[in-house]
Amino acid sequence: MSEGSAFDKIKNKVGEHSEKVEQGVDKLKDFAKEKTGGKYDEKIDQAGDKATDYVSGDQGDDQQDQGGSGEQGRP
Repeated sequence: MSEGSAFDKIKNKVGEHSEKVEQGVDKLKDFAKEKTGGKYDEKIDQAGDKATDYVSGDQGDDQQDQGGSGEQGRP
């Protein structure tokens, strides 16, 4: 068996192609906004921004915030 888990392999590939992944996230945001008729644009933008930050490695303080309130820690 090769070294590293499947998740580690995926993370490495995402890191290698982060620009394409970010473009995909932007397309998904636009699609979701269109399908929801603008009703959830703010939430969609927040989720997309978090995904883009994760891909680029710029997670900031969000990792530390995922414990206390119960809502932040949900997947």
